[in-house]
Amino acid sequence: MSQNKAACNTEKNKIIRVQIKKSPEPAAALYSEKDIRAIVDEFVTSWIKGDIIIRFPTASELGKQNPLSIAFPKDPSVSAELKIKEHYIDLILVCAGVKPASNEEQQKAISEVFKMILMFRSANRIENKNISKDIEKRITELEKTQQHQIKLVEQITAFLFKPKKPKQQTKS
Repeated sequence: MSQNKAACNTEKNKIIRVQIKKSPEPAAALYSEKDIRAIVDEFVTSWIKGDIIIRFPTASELGKQNPLSIAFPKDPSVSAELKIKEHYIDLILVCAGVKPASNEEQQKAISEVFKMILMFRSANRIENKNISKDIEKRITELEKTQQHQIKLVEQITAFLFKPKKPKQQTKS
């Protein structure tokens, strides 16, 4: 019995060490929500201003993908073309705050527009005339150039309209 008691005591006194390994943290995303919002904001603003042209899929392109379009007298690809454009405009309205939506719906719309940007870009459907990546930087540079030009104009003006000294007559 004393052996059983000793065995129980040693079992009670045993220390079991458990090491919990942390699961590796997922790699940080390339773009944060704030970055995506900024990209979508700049894209939508540029599109509204006309700096970007999006070539949406046309009905004929969509008809090629739909083999049933031959069997239907009314071409469903025309309505598919319109649905794509309407969906895009609807998302833009939500992003811009024109169409009432919850914060969750706005975030979803921003995410959807970002996905569309990626899809259109990968399909070579986006033409950009001039997208400025850093408008503030460009404006600052333009302001510096303008200030420099103003100084030059003032210097030229001062030189041109400087009062002339009367010529001294020399005695012969």
